[in-house]
Amino acid sequence: MKVSSYFSLAFWLPVQAATLCSAQKYAFAHVVVGNTAAHTQETWANDISLAAACGIDAFVLNMGYPDSNIPTQVANAFAAAEAAGSSFKLLFAFDYLGGGQTWPATGSNSVVSYLQEYQGSAAYFKYNGLPFVSTFEGTGANIADWAQGGAIRSAVPVYFVPDWSSLGPTGIQQYLDNIDGFFNWGMWPDGASNMTDSLDKQYQSVLGSKSYMMGVSPWFFHSASGGKDWVWRGDDLWADRWAETLDVNPEFVQIVSWNDFAEAHYIGPIYTDSEIAAGSAIYVDGMPHESWRDFIPYYIAKFKGSTFDISRDQMQYWYHPAPTTGGSTCGVVGNNADQSQSELSPNLVVEDGVFFSALLSSAAKVHVQIGTNPITEYDGAEGINHWSQPFNGQTGVPTFSVVRNGVTSGSGTGIEITASTTLSNGCTNYNAWVGSF
Repeated sequence: MKVSSYFSLAFWLPVQAATLCSAQKYAFAHVVVGNTAAHTQETWANDISLAAACGIDAFVLNMGYPDSNIPTQVANAFAAAEAAGSSFKLLFAFDYLGGGQTWPATGSNSVVSYLQEYQGSAAYFKYNGLPFVSTFEGTGANIADWAQGGAIRSAVPVYFVPDWSSLGPTGIQQYLDNIDGFFNWGMWPDGASNMTDSLDKQYQSVLGSKSYMMGVSPWFFHSASGGKDWVWRGDDLWADRWAETLDVNPEFVQIVSWNDFAEAHYIGPIYTDSEIAAGSAIYVDGMPHESWRDFIPYYIAKFKGSTFDISRDQMQYWYHPAPTTGGSTCGVVGNNADQSQSELSPNLVVEDGVFFSALLSSAAKVHVQIGTNPITEYDGAEGINHWSQPFNGQTGVPTFSVVRNGVTSGSGTGIEITASTTLSNGCTNYNAWVGSF
């Protein structure tokens, strides 16, 4: 059993330091535009409304090349943001790997053409007076395009914060003159371990005074057909990673992701299976993640050093609904050798348990009961708390409750935990079901 109270241990002291920081901070969410083929302007408007409601400042529009879906959906996104009044912003992240080809710097349908078309929009996010731009990779010969005086920045001055994580902290040192900041894609732990912020601090050390964008993600299970499928440990990651933002204290946080269903770290709504990569729908359908957004207003307020009034008790909880050994791995591995990691059984990476957080207006007891098994009680402090509890062979519908002075102030249930997989293909579903009250 893993027990921690982030109010007293992980949140309280770092928040004091964060409060003293006067620099403006921003929280973004990563949107895979390639997964929005069925979106209309109205769909984008709904996404923007949901994101803005939990304190997210902007969507990072990840765009692969070539993708015929991109022009239409970028136009829809900007139209929706502008119609909403443009308090919510958008910015580009040019994906040099996701579309099968690298982005051309200039010409039609290029980095420069997109920036020139949209930088003047009231909805485009600017920092230090310049359009903020990021990437997913784009190393090698493409780095020269982003150099000061290079093909892109000579045409459009930008505030450039790339993700060149494949180079590592020491590898980006020679390119510091090319960038204004850096985004670290390394936000999932290696193997059967929990995530730490040591890599974030290594990047910060290399960057010096340049800005840092930290990735925060709740989960990872790559399930798209046509290639290798793998898992990285999620489990306590959503709670742990937000706590680490207070220790790292970056200028920017990027939540990964809003809608990457094939990697199982989506926090946005699922509109249609047509927007889910082939092979992933069986693992995504019936597995909502929207409740992960419930605590984002609190987490962002603490990250920005702002006050937050906890007006009522809340809980959120998540788990895969059957033990890992209750189905076949179906070729899924833990870690990815293509990313210089040692592969191992996914069942050693993923823990069989329920993971749950409570945001409490004052000290209270938190009760967890799986099926008709005995209730397990936890002592919760005012503020944020997080725990995990192993299945230990228990099955049934989990019930989560907050009890104060013998009175239940809130309660909710999850989907049934079964002894074996319920998927028609017999595979273990390493995705998470997420709920809240």
